[in-house]
Amino acid sequence: MNQLRYEKIAQELNISAKQVSDTAAMIAEGATVPFIARYRKEVTGSLDEVAITAIRDRLTQLEELENRRTAILKSLTERNLLTAELTEKIAAAETMSVLEDIYLPFRPKRRTRATIAREKGLEPLAVKIFSQEEMDIAFEATAFISEEKGVATVDEALAGARDIIAEWVNEDQDARAKMRTLFMDKGVISCKVLPDKIESGIKYKDYYEWEEPVATAPSHRVLAMRRGEREEFLMLRMAPPEEEALTILEELFVKNESHAANQVQLAVHDSYKRLLSLSMETEIRLTTKKRADETAIKIFADNLRQLLLAPPLGQKAVLAVDPGFRTGCKTVCLDRQGKLLGHEAIFPLLSEKAREAAGQAVRNFCSKYSIEAIAVGNGTAGRETEAFLKSLDLPKEIPVVMVNESGASIYSASQLARDEFPDEDITVRGAVSIGRRLMDPLAELVKIEPKAIGVGQYQHDVDQDALQCCLDDMVISCVNAVGVEVNTASAQLLAHISGLGPSLAENIVKYRDENGPFPARAELKKVKRLGAKAYEQAAGFLRVRDSANPLDASAVHPESYSIVEKMAQDQGCSVVDLIADDARRQKIVLTDYVSEKTGLPTLKDILAELAKPGRDPREQFENVIFAEGIDKISDLTLGMKLTGVVTNITAFGAFVDIGVHQDGLVHLSEMADRFIKAPADVVKANQKVEVTVLAVDAQRKRISLSMKKTPGEKPVRDKVEQPTPAAGSPSEYKISLCPPQRKNKDKKRGKELPKPFNNPFADALRRR
Repeated sequence: MNQLRYEKIAQELNISAKQVSDTAAMIAEGATVPFIARYRKEVTGSLDEVAITAIRDRLTQLEELENRRTAILKSLTERNLLTAELTEKIAAAETMSVLEDIYLPFRPKRRTRATIAREKGLEPLAVKIFSQEEMDIAFEATAFISEEKGVATVDEALAGARDIIAEWVNEDQDARAKMRTLFMDKGVISCKVLPDKIESGIKYKDYYEWEEPVATAPSHRVLAMRRGEREEFLMLRMAPPEEEALTILEELFVKNESHAANQVQLAVHDSYKRLLSLSMETEIRLTTKKRADETAIKIFADNLRQLLLAPPLGQKAVLAVDPGFRTGCKTVCLDRQGKLLGHEAIFPLLSEKAREAAGQAVRNFCSKYSIEAIAVGNGTAGRETEAFLKSLDLPKEIPVVMVNESGASIYSASQLARDEFPDEDITVRGAVSIGRRLMDPLAELVKIEPKAIGVGQYQHDVDQDALQCCLDDMVISCVNAVGVEVNTASAQLLAHISGLGPSLAENIVKYRDENGPFPARAELKKVKRLGAKAYEQAAGFLRVRDSANPLDASAVHPESYSIVEKMAQDQGCSVVDLIADDARRQKIVLTDYVSEKTGLPTLKDILAELAKPGRDPREQFENVIFAEGIDKISDLTLGMKLTGVVTNITAFGAFVDIGVHQDGLVHLSEMADRFIKAPADVVKANQKVEVTVLAVDAQRKRISLSMKKTPGEKPVRDKVEQPTPAAGSPSEYKISLCPPQRKNKDKKRGKELPKPFNNPFADALRRR
């Protein structure tokens, strides 16, 4: 059975069954995706994280299918309903929907109209009518009239027989398959406002009268309409043209034009309207919801990755400011390791006297703690505080940097923050978080639940388990891609390292506190409960920068140290000299070091790592400076060109911070002078961009921006590509529901090709 699964996955991913089986074996043994991708390339045939994650998730899906198959077989066996033919059908079912269709006629169900009709003894009549042979319908029905059974007339007998036939139609596997295809290919989403909610549901105004094909409805619109329905503002239906559905069913079940066939036709119509259409609509709702969830989760994961891998300033002494007007600015000083040295509340925005005092306090801090950079939260009073700091006569080498503070308040109120700073209040903790984010975004953001970071869309509407799983994968991928300095990392950061987890991470920190810094990687083996397997998984991602062995500060795994030492010996030098001398490394012939366990992929990785030991894959830090004097929406004018930072990416565009306390939207149609399919093809989170102001609505706090060289012009479209409709109106974007740009009732309905499975995490990783 497992081999069949491996072959199926191999076919879907276009890889060999051996690659799947070997990867599955390592996953079953507890190996993590980052470890397998980085240190077991010979085993997997150099599969990357995307493929390994896909194998893991597909194995889980197939396991769930197999468990359901087993449960169905057990149920049928216990009720003596299992036949050889049924067993064969169940074994051949490749999807959950097909499996459930097979089981539907045998599933224990509540009392239905068909059940009542059977209790009245009308099933033989239904069988006769369903055969559609020429007969006297009234005469046949008369034989089933019985006061004792509650059948008083011919009409009642025929109605009961039709109820039974309607249930047969609803449970027919072929009929359900055809209806499922019809609903997906030609189904239409119809949305209307509830009559008594026209005034109160104004945020859903664009969906008051809306129709579009199920097959092409974008993620954000599906989730928006479902939210409106859940909040009881909208009424939502998903169905194909009824006439077409009835035609398909009649072709399946109505055999001729006899009187019996007329009864079957009535039963078919009743079955569709009362049973089958509702069942299919429920399925299509779940299918479109799942599809919308996957898209939204993919966007979220992609944004999260970009935020986590944002360029760090590095180990600098930082003055961090959490700005405010009336309550003042909480100012903290951090050393190069992020340790809190001192804090004070200053009030630069209240009065001239308070401003002078605040300026002197900042200068004193900079002098006393040798401050190398200043971080300012981008929330309320952020631009005003930034302007104040820049007006001080501070050394030019001290940059003032605006930092996205989304989620800092979540961290400051968390148990983690209380444990870290038990004697400080929330404002101090929040300011510390802002400063540390500048120094190392990854190390600080892992302390916050990803959903609180403020990226993506509809994170509260999608499947929370799927979202959490995908985001956890993304955090783990990012942390292991960068690597962690074991002697300075927090327990929260260490917990995401391959093979560790919260418990072992705490043990590492505890050991470090009791015994001092780890002198070498091998010292990790002394940590309580950190056994050989955990060490194997984690060691390559942990760095000990001050170790006597330079390889401890690199991504070279300890299991490969002997290989590097042999390379150095063959070149007549030490490992330190080999790392420092490019000429010596170029003389190395990798094939000389190939062994049964170590192949060329690993050897190439080792050589690349020796060239730049412990290299950080993140880009160089670049400070974005907003335009001076442009602090409020009222300062904006049409055509103004500004520098901004991408804060969030959605399906219909990107939000950009231009320093006016209100992000502007660059709609998909204004992102490039050429046609693009998705915003992520052009921008990424935290990217510096140049934009032009297209429209400003100060009353509703909406700003429309363009990244085009000639804003407003239509993008040039590739002749080969068929673009999808723009998803979201620039003038209406700020409503979180992302309303559509125009109605498209007459748009040609497309067909989505089936996919064996979807993986938002893998899709997001592909954008690296």
